[in-house]
Amino acid sequence: MYVITGITGKVGGVVARTLLSKNLPVRGVMRNAAKAGEWRALGCEVAMAEMDDADALAEAFKGAQGVFILPPSDFDPAPGFPVACRIIDALVRAIRSAEPGKVVCLSTIGAQAAQINLLTQRTLMEKALNGLELPVAFLRPGWFMENCALDVVSACEKGVIQSFLQPLDKAVPMVATTDVGKLAASLLQQNWAGKRVVELEGPCRVSPNDIANTFSQILGRPVVAEAVARHTWETLFREQGHQFPSPRMQMIDGFNEGWICFEGSEDERAIGDTQLEEVLRSLLKAGN
Repeated sequence: MYVITGITGKVGGVVARTLLSKNLPVRGVMRNAAKAGEWRALGCEVAMAEMDDADALAEAFKGAQGVFILPPSDFDPAPGFPVACRIIDALVRAIRSAEPGKVVCLSTIGAQAAQINLLTQRTLMEKALNGLELPVAFLRPGWFMENCALDVVSACEKGVIQSFLQPLDKAVPMVATTDVGKLAASLLQQNWAGKRVVELEGPCRVSPNDIANTFSQILGRPVVAEAVARHTWETLFREQGHQFPSPRMQMIDGFNEGWICFEGSEDERAIGDTQLEEVLRSLLKAGN
């Protein structure tokens, strides 16, 4: 039995469908009962649990050969990351109680960074799971290509994408969620001892200019990238509803300044198959 948290999301859904395609037993953990029917129809068991409910999670994890942990992100975390800490505590207690065969945890590029930023939630998760006496793999993907969904309307209507990643010609590791889910499913089927870190990026690194040029090629008209001035970020994020914009700003600074990066050697890194163009075409199709 493989237990998948976050099964109703992009990555978790790919993990589950990949395992199901191999006729492997899957139990999906979800919060919304309205989504259970779809997964039962595909052959999944379903367990209902909030991610901060240790008892419900422990019940869901029982008998699992492998558990995929997709911790929900708090995009506007209060100081000290209280929401993430509550979820981490519940997950650790549930795993200790259920004793699954192994755990694969979706982490992030830059989880090793000492500077506090939005991704520190994953740093805290890794630190807590490192204390478990069972095999744990931390999957650290790069920036998700699907974040470009925020650029679709502007690219189509104005021929411009606003970029917080800067400078505009700096390429950073990016990857499609499909490739993240496929690798997670593969890791769940592997055997190892102790803790491991698996980093993942796409076929090539991507700059904001690359994103604009790819939109341009697909749309058949010019699209350019424009840098959003650093001194405007806090006001913009607060206008978007953020009460605590600093962690998000510091995360973007980390990418721009280079301290949010991969930790291991390139020889130990996995490379996904999905090209940026394929992801952008899918996002454009979904937006029309």
